[in-house]
Amino acid sequence: MIFTLTLFFIIYIVGKNDNLITELKTLASKKKVGNQDIEIKNSYTFDAAIAAQIIYLLPEVSKTVADVSSKNKSKGTLVVAESANACKTGSSINFVVVDNKLKFEYNKNNAVKAGLKTNDDFKALAINVE
Repeated sequence: MIFTLTLFFIIYIVGKNDNLITELKTLASKKKVGNQDIEIKNSYTFDAAIAAQIIYLLPEVSKTVADVSSKNKSKGTLVVAESANACKTGSSINFVVVDNKLKFEYNKNNAVKAGLKTNDDFKALAINVE
């Protein structure tokens, strides 16, 4: 008998947005990251025991970005937020609205501290907050 270990690419959403969770689970059931299935996890408050490749902090919990980032330092976890100054307090990516357009801030230093490889091409697309 041969056993195979299924590794998941985990996206952890912190906060409450049932429509977003439903949509992400639908998309995740149809997509893969490399050969890994995508699993969407959700809780209303941050749980450090959940190991994830991406942590997305919804606006109502984005004030915890500094704590979340420090607990995931050097783990290769991308922390994404959606609130003012989130890249200044620890997230690598922060979604913002500028002139009625959705844009994102990117903090390369936070990405490096998180243990992520960075690309200057990506940085060129973002609003730099360093």
